[in-house]
Amino acid sequence: EGNEPEDSMKITYRELLHKVCQFANVLRSQGVKKGDRVSIYLPMILELVIAMLACARIGALHSVVFAGFSADSLCERILDCGCSLLIT
Repeated sequence: EGNEPEDSMKITYRELLHKVCQFANVLRSQGVKKGDRVSIYLPMILELVIAMLACARIGALHSVVFAGFSADSLCERILDCGCSLLIT
């Protein structure tokens, strides 16, 4: 369920696993490995969950910064956690 109650989507566990594995492979192709830090800057959408689970699947740490934050706030969080990749 998204920010609005009428914003919802249904997905099976099998579909979710497939999407998470696909995105984990994308992260690996970008050089992300176990122990790396990744920032995720997305609204409340399905891709946010997929990105978080993909990071967990490969052992990367993730920091979620919700899309309402300003560019300066995002920059501070990226620098504070020392992330190597930003997902938008």
